[in-house]
Amino acid sequence: MIDKELLKILACPLCKTDVKIEDDRLVCVNCGRRYPIKDDVPVMLIDEAELPGKKGE
Repeated sequence: MIDKELLKILACPLCKTDVKIEDDRLVCVNCGRRYPIKDDVPVMLIDEAELPGKKGE
């Protein structure tokens, strides 16, 4: 689980906007990229993100 204080300072590395938690991903509120959380560690790499509309693929 991501700490609420950490979530407040995390931002999408591409567009620098806030992210929110959805299931096991951090989702950018602007571009919609979905960043995985592995072993309770957010993987905030653009190359690791799922593009919007690719959920479940």
